Amino acid sequence: MKAISGKEFAKLLERKGWVLKRIKGSHHIYMKEGINVRISVPIHGNKPLKLGLLKYFMKVAGIDESEL
Repeated sequence: MKAISGKEFAKLLERKGWVLKRIKGSHHIYMKEGINVRISVPIHGNKPLKLGLLKYFMKVAGIDESEL
């Protein structure tokens, strides 16, 4: 699986229709209409997201590995 940073994942979420609701520290909280889950993406410069966290975010957001 390709490693991507929090910044890159946040851009991908926005392209998929997720909306940035607020920022708390270095975490950007995204929500989507009709889905009762929030995604809190850590934005720590260009450091890649950890693999388990990335897989969880992809599962919740309905993003396929080929879209990375």
